[in-house]
Amino acid sequence: MNLTEKLKSGKLSLSFEVFPPKTSTSFESVKTATEEIAKLKPSFMSVTYGAGGGTSAYTLEIAKNIKEKYGVTTLAHLTCVSSTKDTVKRQIAEMKAAGIKNVMALRGDLTPELKEKGIPQGGYRYASELVKELRGQGFSVGGACYPEVHPESKNQKEDIARLKEKVDAGCDFLTTQMFFDNNLLYNFLYKIREAGITVPIVAGIMPITNANQVERAIQLSGSFMPQRFKSLVDKFGSDPLAMKQAGIAYATDQIIDLFANNITNVHVYSMNKPEVAKAVQANLSDMLGK
Repeated sequence: MNLTEKLKSGKLSLSFEVFPPKTSTSFESVKTATEEIAKLKPSFMSVTYGAGGGTSAYTLEIAKNIKEKYGVTTLAHLTCVSSTKDTVKRQIAEMKAAGIKNVMALRGDLTPELKEKGIPQGGYRYASELVKELRGQGFSVGGACYPEVHPESKNQKEDIARLKEKVDAGCDFLTTQMFFDNNLLYNFLYKIREAGITVPIVAGIMPITNANQVERAIQLSGSFMPQRFKSLVDKFGSDPLAMKQAGIAYATDQIIDLFANNITNVHVYSMNKPEVAKAVQANLSDMLGK
């Protein structure tokens, strides 16, 4: 199903992100976890793409399995900065053959090797170039956005200008990086709408279920941690079960506030944890009609 139309429906929707295994030895356990999440019948599921494209075959296999076995709309990630254009075009052809209709177009991380050697000759430098290629191939195309500014941007004004370029290249919707203070998203939405970016925005929420995730989340996203959240970690961080419950409750509270403020599409970074996905969805069942 074309994801763009679903996101424009105005109905409250909850979706989940999963990631493919890094090696073949863990494929079956990851596949089982993604299937358990697919059984929840979310609005859609996105399947990420390893750094440098190392898990691209698994990304496609997981996405195809979810779509065919459970009828769940899938969003396959695709990165471009570490690949030649020929490689990317081959991967696009494989997505088409697998019946994938929705793709998350990402530049990908600039690894130390890429910073040293540069991108492959004739390759893609920006996500907007990949967006244009995918849109020309008939995909529904998503992109990433950063309520707290992309770490490589000088300031938010510059970041929003680059985001506008990506949307103008054919991006149909945007999914945010994780955030832990909803006011950051509301301020961001005001600014991008003022800049003429009108595509649907999917709010990305990550339930922090153990204290070790906090530092990792900050490293990955540079996310601001509100005092309310810090207090939660200080109080329950040393008790794994209590921390999981508190983290799910905090994420649920964020989502309820988003729904109450007319943010209709929320994407949960569920980290291949079916129990977390189930708990969040159960907390929202009456709102979602499940």
